[in-house]
Amino acid sequence: MSLSVQNISFSYGSNQVLKDISFEINKGEFWAVIGPNGVGKSTLFRCILGLLQPAKGSVSIDGRDINTMSRKVLAQRIAYIPQIHRPVFGYSVRDTVLMGTTRYLSAFEQPKAAQVEKANSVLRMLEMEDIAEKNYATLSGGQQQMVLIARALAQDAEILVRDEPTSALDYGNQMKILALLRTLAQRGYSVAVSTHNPQHALDFSEKVLALAPDKSSVQGRAEAVIDKELMKRLYNMEVEFVSAGGRKILVPQYREDGGYAHIPMGK
Repeated sequence: MSLSVQNISFSYGSNQVLKDISFEINKGEFWAVIGPNGVGKSTLFRCILGLLQPAKGSVSIDGRDINTMSRKVLAQRIAYIPQIHRPVFGYSVRDTVLMGTTRYLSAFEQPKAAQVEKANSVLRMLEMEDIAEKNYATLSGGQQQMVLIARALAQDAEILVRDEPTSALDYGNQMKILALLRTLAQRGYSVAVSTHNPQHALDFSEKVLALAPDKSSVQGRAEAVIDKELMKRLYNMEVEFVSAGGRKILVPQYREDGGYAHIPMGK
């Protein structure tokens, strides 16, 4: 299943956030959307999810415009993994994952055996059976993120969208969540995440869409796109790259006083 974004533009009043953004996520690809605050990463994802209507352009799944799909049909094709979920009631992990199957039920219809088995199969796949009966609200941040990914998988959508997957997580859980998303892409899911950390894009994503403050964008394979010039354009700072263990590692350059080596504006 492929997701195609064609010439998307969006403005909040007179403030244009996105301008002529185009890219395509094919089956089994892991894309990272990078860029500084305010360049429209979250806005782009809201357009992809059908939550915002772009002023120009279109979003389609397997050639079908999402505007022609009902919310239920769209939810069967693309799943959003939120940064946080605060349930009103003390749902178990199993019940929280089971919520992902409600896209296939009518109003007030109770989950059937097929939906329960779907939730259980996802828990088995992610090796989370040991916490299935725990109260979701009592879990650590990393465990909660795993549960939200499991809920998206129970939705049975083949496209997964995650805005800032490592937000508020410690380093170990950041690596665990990103590695899981990469594994899901390798299993055939189409995955798109946004991140403020270009190193995460280098380490885990196959392709990158970089959004710049001047409304320009660049895309391509992560190792080819993320270079010194792009870091200047996006973050106005000097970096160097080193290789270690087959990885391309971004190293910010510091001044003698310990600050970052910024590029003078206008250059």
